[in-house]
Amino acid sequence: MGTLFSFLGMQMQIVARGYLAYDLTGKNTALGGVMIAFGVPQLLLGLWGGVLADRLPKRNLLVICQGIIALNSLWVAIMIKTGHIEYWMLIVAGVVQGAGFAFIGPARQAFIGDLVGRDAIGNAVVLQQLSMNSTRVIGPSIAGAFIAIAVIGTGGVYLMTTLGFFIAMATMFRLPPGNPKPRPNPVSPLRDLADGLRYVRRRPSLALLILTGFAVIMVGFPYQSFLPSVAVDVYNAGSGGLGLLQSFAAIGAVGATVLVATFAESRRAWFWQPVLAMAFGASLIALGATSNLFVGLAVMVAVGGLASGFQGLNNALTMSNTDHEYHGRVQSISMLSWSLFGLFALPIGIVADHIGIRETLMLMGAVVIVSVALLQLLGRSERVAEDRRLAVAAAELRRETRAVAGG
Repeated sequence: MGTLFSFLGMQMQIVARGYLAYDLTGKNTALGGVMIAFGVPQLLLGLWGGVLADRLPKRNLLVICQGIIALNSLWVAIMIKTGHIEYWMLIVAGVVQGAGFAFIGPARQAFIGDLVGRDAIGNAVVLQQLSMNSTRVIGPSIAGAFIAIAVIGTGGVYLMTTLGFFIAMATMFRLPPGNPKPRPNPVSPLRDLADGLRYVRRRPSLALLILTGFAVIMVGFPYQSFLPSVAVDVYNAGSGGLGLLQSFAAIGAVGATVLVATFAESRRAWFWQPVLAMAFGASLIALGATSNLFVGLAVMVAVGGLASGFQGLNNALTMSNTDHEYHGRVQSISMLSWSLFGLFALPIGIVADHIGIRETLMLMGAVVIVSVALLQLLGRSERVAEDRRLAVAAAELRRETRAVAGG
């Protein structure tokens, strides 16, 4: 329930923030600037978010950070409604929101390990993403429709997202404390951070999953930031068209997430992870190649589905192959890709202003395909192969144990 309300607010705010930034400036660079404001604090604080998730009660951490994000959203809503909103305020709000999510992301993902058994953690990760993606079906359409109503506009949408954030915070009080396991020899936070980095380095297959996530998310996922430009400049469809693009992507995302959940813990997951990544790159090329709204909506189903399928499968494999006491730190390392997503959005926006948004989308897709292919070639070492075989064997053993217990 917390994910539902929190991400419904997030999806509505993504549309409102992008539309507002583009309306205030008329430049793709401005869209990238908002994302870089979100990404920098995540890059600086993300690893410490993982450390705190492994050291502190996760519920308290989530409640505090969700409350900060809600107040941040309320401030922007007031500025819009009073007519004082300026572009730099969106930058400040992005910094605060990015700092909050630097702690929320690792704690939320690590909490899954506390709430379900290890034999179900892969499916639990994917099913939580299903809740997130479900909000993408209606959130953007609602935001796009309300922005077009003068009496509501972007300010009204921000007020709605604020309410969603406060409701999400309230639901978290129903969770167990999420206390970390007691340690016989407590260490400093800095040593915890270093230990998490060493843990990933010792697990080559885990490192490959994280690096592939970096390549796809930081290069390909910024397409979301530039959908306002696609809706306005390519399709001449305004805020309503932006909502449709987001919603069609979400429809594909929900369908793909349900499908991925059926094999998230099977041997096939390792095969489909890079396939979905490269197919996502191809879908971005197809999106850049079309100038027709209806064709673009059909392509957006594939873009959203492939992006979500890859993300869900990559997260499931990462979580299920991480020891419980390292969940927060490993997730914080993996989530640095979202910080880089924000940082890459600005240079991508500059490129789009110079060569065009359609050409930029095709370039992004090509870079994703090449990057994933190179990582797969580099990952064909004996260490990675052996580490992956052990991970698959452990997953199969957990499934057999679960089947015996169920019988």
